[in-house]
Amino acid sequence: MPNNLDRLRKGERWWTAEAVLRSFGVLLLAGSYRLGLVAHRWATTPPPHQATLGEFAVCLAIAVCLTSGLALTMFGPKLFEHVPIPARSAYYWRS
Repeated sequence: MPNNLDRLRKGERWWTAEAVLRSFGVLLLAGSYRLGLVAHRWATTPPPHQATLGEFAVCLAIAVCLTSGLALTMFGPKLFEHVPIPARSAYYWRS
């Protein structure tokens, strides 16, 4: 397993990682769509109460599924590639 993670960090092309991560991104987008339908149904019916914690949790799940699904679908394994930080950056830490 560490060998596979090293391949992802180096940015090597690996068709199984491409297929798995991008299909997982599509599944997250489909889940976001289904949760969006549920939230829409809840929003269009007149509620007898204020918004509950569960309704806020569904909306949070929509946002998380949508952003991670888009990132995985568009970039795939490139998300795990190391990005070099220049030495002049404020975030560079020399150990």
